[in-house]
Amino acid sequence: MIDKDILRTIQRLQTSPPVNIVGIAKYLGLEVWEDRELPDGISGKLFKDAKHGGVKQYSIVVRAQDPLVRKRFTVAHELAHYILHRNLFTDTLVDDALYRSHLSTRIEAQANGLAADLLMPFALLNKVLDQPINELAQIFQVSEEAMRIRLRQPLSLAG
Repeated sequence: MIDKDILRTIQRLQTSPPVNIVGIAKYLGLEVWEDRELPDGISGKLFKDAKHGGVKQYSIVVRAQDPLVRKRFTVAHELAHYILHRNLFTDTLVDDALYRSHLSTRIEAQANGLAADLLMPFALLNKVLDQPINELAQIFQVSEEAMRIRLRQPLSLAG
């Protein structure tokens, strides 16, 4: 369950696309940074970081080599874990392509759902829904796949 104060803060910060997801994380007291040393397949991680973390002493690190849309979704996903699940892990929560740390599929789905809510809030989407998917994805700085999922449109099998 999301703390209502956090939800109100997030809604106040989502004024226009693209949503400043790093700004939201920092506002909530987390530090966000990129790391060139994260191996292929590791998109990012959320961890307790007393030395370099924000005022909440947590950091989100993302793989520097990933495309911007991947990094944005990773930050949103890790922020969602912080908001929803920080009581479920000890020191580090690592997200990779095949194995999402020790968390269940349900918990990962919750984090993905909140990440989509953070990056593509319907209050902002509804203002521009007349645009094609590719333009919406550009406006919100997300992948076309993420936008299709958000709008519940079928995914393309091409490509």
